[in-house]
Amino acid sequence: MSEAWVIPDWPAPPRVRAAVSTRQGPGVSAGLYGRLNLGARAGDAAEAVESNRRAVQRALELPRAPHWLQQVHGIEVADIDGETPEGEPRADAAVTCQAGEPLAILTADCLPVLFCTQDGSGVAAAHAGWRGLAGGVLEAALVSLPSPPGQVMAWLGPCIGAPSYEVGEEVREAFIGTDPGAAACFTPTHPGHWLCDLAGLADRRLRAAGIGSVHGGGFDTRIDDRFYSYRRDGAQSGRFASLIWLAP
Repeated sequence: MSEAWVIPDWPAPPRVRAAVSTRQGPGVSAGLYGRLNLGARAGDAAEAVESNRRAVQRALELPRAPHWLQQVHGIEVADIDGETPEGEPRADAAVTCQAGEPLAILTADCLPVLFCTQDGSGVAAAHAGWRGLAGGVLEAALVSLPSPPGQVMAWLGPCIGAPSYEVGEEVREAFIGTDPGAAACFTPTHPGHWLCDLAGLADRRLRAAGIGSVHGGGFDTRIDDRFYSYRRDGAQSGRFASLIWLAP
């Protein structure tokens, strides 16, 4: 595909499809939003966001519109195959075992994580900022899948990189309080402040939960202008999407 998309490089089963949008995609947003802002709560014109979301469906040849979420930095998982409310569920992860039901996570520095079972029977997607990650959103998404953790693989999407992500002591304490080894993911800068390896923390938690097949990582949304970044662009930063679905 074109440079408008990042395609995960992982050994997923053939029926598992995934893609990450970039701001250079086939959209109609303007200014700081680039072209393909997909965030409905980022200050962009509503009609532009709706047009952009339709463009994603066409460009990826999705069988239906993606299942968008109202993300709140929590650990709730929306079961797309069960009873879901009208509109966008208030959740930070979603799961499906049905073909043709694309899941979408919106981010602009937070970590999107895609999951699939090794037999292709189910997929999930999660939004992991530091609060959701510390709270257990990845573990919640993992247990929602139909296979045990040892038969699940994960892909870490574009997020802010450690050199760009300075945090306070409360963030470090949220992780090392339950996992002292997580201290390896923090580098001190000045008193009470640390550079935080968000993807590294996610990798630790996934492996501790029993996933041995973790892929992706190596991005830094703050310095890679293909992606939106709240820390770089401020409140008017758009959002890009990480999508996963099962083909028939």
